[in-house]
Amino acid sequence: MSEWAKVRLKDIAEIKIGGTPSRTISAYWASEGQDGHQWCAISDLKGRYISETKERITDSGVINSNVKLLNAGSFVMSFKLSIGRGAILKSPMYTNEAIAGFESKGAINSDFLYYVLPQAALRSVTDVAVKGATLNKESLGNIVLSIPASESQQGCIANILQTIDEAIEKTEQLIEKYQQIKAGLMNDLFTRGIGADGKLRPPRAQAPELYHKTPIGWIPRDWDCELLDKVAVRGSGHTPSKSFPEYWDGGVKWISLADSHRLDKLYISETQFEISELGLQNSSAILHPPGIVVLSRDAGVGKSAITKAPMAVSQHFMCWRCDEKRMHNVFLYYWLQHNKRYFENIAMGSTILTIGLSYFKKLKIGVPSEFDEQKTIASSLLALEGKIFSMQSDLAKKKEVKSGLMHDLLTGKVSVSADLPVEPASPEEGAA
Repeated sequence: MSEWAKVRLKDIAEIKIGGTPSRTISAYWASEGQDGHQWCAISDLKGRYISETKERITDSGVINSNVKLLNAGSFVMSFKLSIGRGAILKSPMYTNEAIAGFESKGAINSDFLYYVLPQAALRSVTDVAVKGATLNKESLGNIVLSIPASESQQGCIANILQTIDEAIEKTEQLIEKYQQIKAGLMNDLFTRGIGADGKLRPPRAQAPELYHKTPIGWIPRDWDCELLDKVAVRGSGHTPSKSFPEYWDGGVKWISLADSHRLDKLYISETQFEISELGLQNSSAILHPPGIVVLSRDAGVGKSAITKAPMAVSQHFMCWRCDEKRMHNVFLYYWLQHNKRYFENIAMGSTILTIGLSYFKKLKIGVPSEFDEQKTIASSLLALEGKIFSMQSDLAKKKEVKSGLMHDLLTGKVSVSADLPVEPASPEEGAA
């Protein structure tokens, strides 16, 4: 293994802090279609490399401000507010005052700096969670880095980490693609449904005779527009008094706003808090059977899930119990997901956005008259969701691999010549 050395950042790189030309003088800023100089803000730092910026500045903007030109290949990093966001420049450009540029003096590889400096910068700030946490040119220059003395070894380490980064990016792009496919499929299924031939009905423009107009819009003629209360049993919940410890921690799973991060993932099986049988008996909380569909009507409005175990809910949630005759719970879950944006838009409140209980008493839904069509629609969406869940699991594994690699490689614990567990791209990446 090559020898590693501890060095101060200012000894291996020239540090340049950017600036912002006056916003009140339009002549300093290039208008759309006008040539200008690339000017990088934090919002432009979205990937490993940056070649284009949202804004450009003019020659006058350069002359009449304290911006400094950075060469292509320089590493830039935010050091105010969102500390540690970095990128490597693919072309010469200027930056604003929240971004520092680092031009190598010949001892550091920019790709290696991309991985090692953001972590070191974050460690140098005592509490980056505090709004306004910042660094300055002097403190940046005094950051001590541990680096391989050989630039070729720095490059090898960066290449290994770049390989896993590229695999992560491809998986993220694939997940985004399938999320878009899912959104499009939900729109088709909940407006056109699936005909007796097992295929989507033709669009209304092509076959208007297959549709009829209802209070909720055009739906297939074979569907009914019903009050949700008519096809599923609505329920809500309550919060037992916190003045009585015996009402809590008694083994009864209880969905609250603390579980918002567990929603929108089809099923929910665990909750942050539990209540007791006494809590149920001495409040308006109800223990609902497994399989109910829950919807958040406060803070995090529109998030939903299907319960995998008996659970109670807080007053911040609505829930519906479905049966095998009128409403399929997975069909309802995806219908709620499809209408999530609508729920978000109708929520009201000056402090906490909420949807009143009266709204749900009047909520209508388009329901296939044949229960089998509901099941087919649910199955179609479940199959696609299964692919997305698989890719998300794969993404989590890749990120775990990267975390381990960064620790081992950036500390010199593992030599770049070792047999490293860099995973290949997923087979799914070639999917159409």
